[in-house]
Amino acid sequence: MDKVVSSASAALEDVRDGASLAVGGFGLCGIPSVLIAELHAKGVRDLEVFSNNCGVDDWGLGILLGAKQIRRMVSSYVGENKEFARQYLEGELEVELTPQGTLAERLRAGGAGIAAFFTPTGVGSQVADGGLPWRYAADGSVELASPPKETRTFTLGGEERAFVLEEGIAADFGLVRAWKGDRHGNLVFNKSSRNFNPLCAMSGRITVAEVEELVEPGELDPDEIHLPGIYVQRVVPLTPEQAADKRIEKRTVRTTSEES
Repeated sequence: MDKVVSSASAALEDVRDGASLAVGGFGLCGIPSVLIAELHAKGVRDLEVFSNNCGVDDWGLGILLGAKQIRRMVSSYVGENKEFARQYLEGELEVELTPQGTLAERLRAGGAGIAAFFTPTGVGSQVADGGLPWRYAADGSVELASPPKETRTFTLGGEERAFVLEEGIAADFGLVRAWKGDRHGNLVFNKSSRNFNPLCAMSGRITVAEVEELVEPGELDPDEIHLPGIYVQRVVPLTPEQAADKRIEKRTVRTTSEES
C-alpha cells in the first residue's frame, strides 16, 4: 500500500481542535518540525500533547505553545522553554510531569493495546501518592492536582516490592520524523532521533511520518528497519531544504584562544 501523501497539509487535514498528539523526538533531535509548522499554520487549538519535552521558545513544539495552541502537556523534561514555565505557573497550561521511562512505556503500551501496567518508578512519591500540580490558578494556588494511583505489592525476582499502576497512552495522532522511509511506511531513524519516535508512532491511532529520504519498497534491509509500516498511515517526503533545516538546542563552540 502506497502511504505517501502530497504534502504536510494533506497529511494533517483531519486534525481538529482538541485532538491528542504523540510527538516524537528528544530535545530538538528528531522532532517532526515540518508537521509542527503545518499545525501552527492550520491554527488548531486545545491540543493535548504527549512528548518528552516541549521544544524551545522558537522551535519545535514551542511554536505551538507560544501561539496558545496547546492546552495540556504530558512530558518528562520541560527545562528549556521559558514560555512553558510562564504558562504553567500562571495557570494557562495544564502539565502532567511523568518519569521519562514511564512515559516511554506508556506510549509503547498504548500502541500495543495494553491498557495499563505496574512499575516501581514513582512509588513513595507524589507520582504515586498524588498531589503533583497539574494546573495552577491565576493567584498561584493549585487548581488541579494529580490524583493518587493504585499501588500493589508483587514479588519479582524473589524480591517483594511496591508497584504503581500507570495507564497506556493512545493518542489520536502520532507525529514523527524518520531518516529514511519507504512507501509502505517502514522507517529508519538516525542515531539519537530514534528516541521516542518509534514509541510515539505506535501510540498514534493515525501516525504521520515526515521522511528525510524516501526510498522504494524493498530498498530497506528488513533487519535495519526500526519501525514497521503497520504503525504508520501517512508518509510525507521532505524536500532537501526541509530535511536540512535543523536546530541545535545549545550550541557551544570553542574560542580561538581555546583552540590554540
